[in-house]
Amino acid sequence: MARIYTLVNQKGGVGKTTTAINLGAYLAIYGQKVLLVDIDPQANATSCLGIDKYQVKSGTYQCLVGQISPSTAILFNQKLKISLLPSSSALAGAEIELVGLEKREKRLTQLIQSIQDRYDYILVDCPPSLGLLTLNGLIAARNGLIIPVQCEYLSLEGLGQLTQTIRKVQASLFPELTIRGVVMTMFDSRTKLSSDVVSEVKRVFPNKVFGSIIPRSVRLAEAPSYGLPISAYAPDSSSARAYSSLVLELLQQDGIQPVLSAIPNQDGG
Repeated sequence: MARIYTLVNQKGGVGKTTTAINLGAYLAIYGQKVLLVDIDPQANATSCLGIDKYQVKSGTYQCLVGQISPSTAILFNQKLKISLLPSSSALAGAEIELVGLEKREKRLTQLIQSIQDRYDYILVDCPPSLGLLTLNGLIAARNGLIIPVQCEYLSLEGLGQLTQTIRKVQASLFPELTIRGVVMTMFDSRTKLSSDVVSEVKRVFPNKVFGSIIPRSVRLAEAPSYGLPISAYAPDSSSARAYSSLVLELLQQDGIQPVLSAIPNQDGG
């Protein structure tokens, strides 16, 4: 049965989608069957994997409202060995349409349950908001939330609101909801601020912050424009090594041995 993690942060621009696609890419490299579920109407995860979101006719919207089975909408990237349930702008209307549906907050959970046995990992990429779509993502996170946090002061302010939302969901809808881990992103070793933010987040989330920290990187910022994760665009870059390290850390914590034959050459600068 798949491990299901939801990537969430209501603040935009913190590296949430970048983390989702690169976690997925390296999990695949290390021998895992991965499905990335894009529930963001902006469809950034879809675009970052080289899919034209304006050409998506069957995706998470159609699945959530019950028009089609997810099996008919999932795309497989042969090069990256990763599956994607794509999003499109049509998903923007789902917030309204879901309101009138039975078990509206569990539609994504039901969707995933029908296909979870096919994968080792299912990663859900949420919108940068705390609406009904994100609520679906929170409740679907059977194995916990992965929260990317940018190493900037303003990122700390949004964590309080997110923590309150998590507590409300735990209290009323999903008591088992947990934080799997916090990923520090866009770390700039030249500034004291980045180190201070990491220290503060570790204080707020003791024993929840991953040891692997993602550095600020031009190559990492460029990769989405080519429809590629950093593992394919610049595999020898510092950010590629950081995401590779993060996935190895995650696998180790999950008690999974990576497939050594699939580990890419990590030499280089």
